[in-house]
Amino acid sequence: MDLALFAAASGMAAQQRNLDTIADNLANAGVVGFKGSAQSFAELIAPGGTGLGTLALGSRVLFAQGKLARSAGPFDLAIDGPGFFTLLDGHGRRLYTRDGEFSRSADGMLRNAADYRLAGITIPSDALGVTVAGDGSVRATFTGGSRTLGRIRLAEFAAPEHLRALDGAIFEATPESGKPKEVVPGSPDGPKLHFGMLEESNVTIIDAMMQILTAQRAYEANAKGVHIKRQRLRAEVEVSKLSLGNGEIKRA
Repeated sequence: MDLALFAAASGMAAQQRNLDTIADNLANAGVVGFKGSAQSFAELIAPGGTGLGTLALGSRVLFAQGKLARSAGPFDLAIDGPGFFTLLDGHGRRLYTRDGEFSRSADGMLRNAADYRLAGITIPSDALGVTVAGDGSVRATFTGGSRTLGRIRLAEFAAPEHLRALDGAIFEATPESGKPKEVVPGSPDGPKLHFGMLEESNVTIIDAMMQILTAQRAYEANAKGVHIKRQRLRAEVEVSKLSLGNGEIKRA
């Protein structure tokens, strides 16, 4: 195996992965609560320090805070700080998200667009309005007054970068992420909830486009290396053929 050709080809493959990840980030830049991902790479080093190429280590989710924006939904929530909303699917499986775009269903549950319900809160059918305080306290107004229905708690992970992304802004826990720790929002140094707001994606179109340009240039540089090396190998083969032909003529 030609090491120079392998190094350039592995660089092309790495940048293709990078481009695919950035393109996915860009496609989800408008998704509420979406968190962009980034590819990780390492250089293959031979004993003695010679570089052999690029090794893909996989992608990781970047949980940087997204911008909070006002919304029109009557049950919309945004998290300011670390943590996730805990969702339950139809089988009771726990999932996690930063997407707080909820609506009230016929059974009184707060559900997202995928029909997963927010754990711990039910809105009575006779409630006239609902508010959520920064500490997660949910208070409903009724004809005869108002009362607190409960409190929304958040889940935090020791290693959130190891959560498994399922679809858009939905994640599930893994052994590497650790078990969720229940957190009550509203403490001075902890996360807070903002009612009537949503967290936008942490992917910005301008940054993503700049990343695409950088990755494309790196891909093209490696592709040029592959092309030059192939030309040299082809020239070496032609020289070998000529040398072999001259040798046969002399022996004749």
